[in-house]
Amino acid sequence: MAPVAMAYGRVCVGLLLGRAAPCLRALRVLSGMTVSQIDEEVAKLLQLKAQLGGEDGKHVFVLKTAKGTRDYNPKQMAIREKVFNTIIGCFKRHGAETIDTPVFELKETLTGKYGEDSKLIYDLKDQGGELLSLRYDLTVPFARYLAMNKITNIKRYHIAKVYRRDNPAMTRGRYREFYQCDFDIAGQYDPMIPDAECLKIVYEILSELDLGDFRIKVNDRRILDGMFAMCGVPDEKFRTICSTVDKLDKASWEDVKNEMVKEKGLSEGVADQIGEYVSMQGGMDLAERLLQDPKLSQSKQACAGLADMKQLFSYLQLFQVTDKVLFDLSLARGLDYYTGVIYEAVLSQMIQAPVVAEQNGALPGDEASVSVGSVAGGGRYDGLVGMFDPKGKKVPCVGVSIGIERIFSIMEQKAELLAEKVRTTETQVLVASAQKNLLEERLKLTTELWNAGIKAEVLYKKNPKLLTQLQHCEETGIPLVAILGEQELKDGVVKLRKVASREEVDVPREELVEELKRRTSKLP
Repeated sequence: MAPVAMAYGRVCVGLLLGRAAPCLRALRVLSGMTVSQIDEEVAKLLQLKAQLGGEDGKHVFVLKTAKGTRDYNPKQMAIREKVFNTIIGCFKRHGAETIDTPVFELKETLTGKYGEDSKLIYDLKDQGGELLSLRYDLTVPFARYLAMNKITNIKRYHIAKVYRRDNPAMTRGRYREFYQCDFDIAGQYDPMIPDAECLKIVYEILSELDLGDFRIKVNDRRILDGMFAMCGVPDEKFRTICSTVDKLDKASWEDVKNEMVKEKGLSEGVADQIGEYVSMQGGMDLAERLLQDPKLSQSKQACAGLADMKQLFSYLQLFQVTDKVLFDLSLARGLDYYTGVIYEAVLSQMIQAPVVAEQNGALPGDEASVSVGSVAGGGRYDGLVGMFDPKGKKVPCVGVSIGIERIFSIMEQKAELLAEKVRTTETQVLVASAQKNLLEERLKLTTELWNAGIKAEVLYKKNPKLLTQLQHCEETGIPLVAILGEQELKDGVVKLRKVASREEVDVPREELVEELKRRTSKLP
């Protein structure tokens, strides 16, 4: 076989050098391989060559982002920044302060906190003795932060990237790298007051972003656990059945039942009993009715959860948000650390854009409606901090996470469909010149405006045409132009032009800053 191996090696070298034909003939004779077998080997070698480099031997780079990630252009970032500002403004309005934590944690910090979703955690290569993982969410690092710093009382928000080895669905805002916007209240307080405020925050953010109709579903882990117990689910299967019920927002009851019976080992009778409960929806009236339910009323856990649910709805009435909140027994949320109230906001997006052709029953002129699923979620997790405390000291916590990526995807699609013009800069005035040789004067005036806190720009040309400067303003949305000319310099004035109306007025140079501040204060 030595001659065959040598001939095969020559083929490899020959392919890389582009002179493989003679070597292939030799290999065919020596090895007795068929033509198809030779062709198959050649294809493999050509693929290897493509990976190694082109004809010139240089490595060929694949210019793409990693799976489940994306770049953002200036227009997309302007939309994103607007969303962030709305969310942060709401968090601050409710008295929250902010923190930050490392993007990676010790692997043991994250292990065992996410139930079946733990398989989605990104583990990092051992870097000198510490086993690390990229953070899966912001809640577990927050709990670790509280325990490590012995903090028992805080209202905080945190906006940062998290990582999940999920199957990405880019058009629906599901990525492997994405931002989370979390608001949490930690501390010992009277029941349901902080919980109700978290729901109020979700209500305010989704209303202010004007994304369309939404519903906030609420439930309680204690009600679910009591329901499972009364229906005959073994204790050790509570969490795994909870994860299955959590799929009801994406799958039919038949599919969920099938998983319970065939994969999780429940009897059909037990699954059918669960099915009767998870179909129930309502408000405070449903909580009152379930407190009288023959089965659930026997569970202390369920009764405690239902009593808190009644209290929650009474506070939600005071916060004026009950028109959007729904008590839904199918809501489960699969994360292991929830201990009480859980909630999830679901959006049915209404994009005000005409349907141009009949499609899926929609007629031209109808509105396009897209259901995008959950855009916020959260709940109470009273035991999570205690998992990190050496003495097991618990710090009650409740919080909400805003699904910023899905919201951003919706707003981006909406801007495209409505052909909205999005400004990517905040420049208030362009300093322009009407004649040549005025660069120094433009730079002097621009410096004055910058020093006064006015957002100003100047074109990087010594002698730009006035028309070019005005076109730049129209293209980028700059509302005002401060024009300098030889006559203006002699008269000690600046010609101030409003781009939209083309209205012009001469303003004394010493009054320009105040005039610009007055005008820009009125801009949107």
